Amino acid sequence: MDNFRGARVLITGGLGFIGSNLARRLVELGAQITLVDSLIPLYGGHLQNIADIRSQVTVNVCDVRDRFAMEYLVQNKDYLFNLAGQTSHLDSMTDPQTDLDINASAQLSILEACRRVNRDVRLVFASTRQLYGRPDYLPVDEKHPIRPVDVNGINKFAGEGYHLLYSQVHGIRSSVLRLTNTYGPGMRVKDARQTFLGIWVRQLIEGSPIKVFGDGTQLRDFNYVDDCVDALLRAATDDVAVGRIYNLGSAEVVSLKDLALMMTGLVPGGRFEVVPFPPERKAIDIGDYYSDFSLIQRELGWTPQVDLRNGLIRTIEYFKAHGRHYWEAT
Repeated sequence: MDNFRGARVLITGGLGFIGSNLARRLVELGAQITLVDSLIPLYGGHLQNIADIRSQVTVNVCDVRDRFAMEYLVQNKDYLFNLAGQTSHLDSMTDPQTDLDINASAQLSILEACRRVNRDVRLVFASTRQLYGRPDYLPVDEKHPIRPVDVNGINKFAGEGYHLLYSQVHGIRSSVLRLTNTYGPGMRVKDARQTFLGIWVRQLIEGSPIKVFGDGTQLRDFNYVDDCVDALLRAATDDVAVGRIYNLGSAEVVSLKDLALMMTGLVPGGRFEVVPFPPERKAIDIGDYYSDFSLIQRELGWTPQVDLRNGLIRTIEYFKAHGRHYWEAT
């Protein structure tokens, strides 16, 4: 990864979960890093996420919806990791306009800024597996029909389209990664706005039972954040990835009930309970989902390295040590 030594890198959503872990890796690789984050409380940005590298990065607190700020910030950058987004599927249904503004309109503004002042930037956009909706078949590959079950999925799909269009028409070298259940240190644990796994970790540490919705048989795959970061770096540095969409995923597929069993076994006194779906969650639940990630494996050589159990151990230990920064003690 010598490409990043001395490279000027901009990360939107840089104080968030994935952005901060990416920044940490880029510091190790010798990059000059600017992190952009709005620090809106409902989203994932948190200064604690960069406590260990604060002096080695530049932080700009602004909103990606500010097109003038983004035009200034993208100038002269070699790489742009576009990770900022509204991630809550429930919030996208109760406040669809904000989701549209952040996940679609702001993405178009960022690309327009690149077109005007920096067409040479190498860009990677973080999308989501949620846009596939309820799978017709498993594992889900990139050819699966796109049928979002919520506003978030529709707007993320639009964001993807803008990035690919600007790559084809304006020569802005963009790639898209469809992430699936990324977890690890720094993820949002205050509530389930980012991933249900975060609130499960908090409940375990606080001694509350994990709540498994439905019957617990739903299948999922998960990626530890270090593996996600590796995929982002590979997509940014391999020309094969330009104009391409890739699924992330894992060969380790687990039911939610078995996941709860695994997690409760890692914390003394850990317990879980199976409860009915709240109606608002049931309406947008996608049932079983796991990805076919063979395309990125074949073209970029990416394969997840961290198994689920070890990733969960690292995550739980991190929040045991630093949880006070992420939620108020009860």
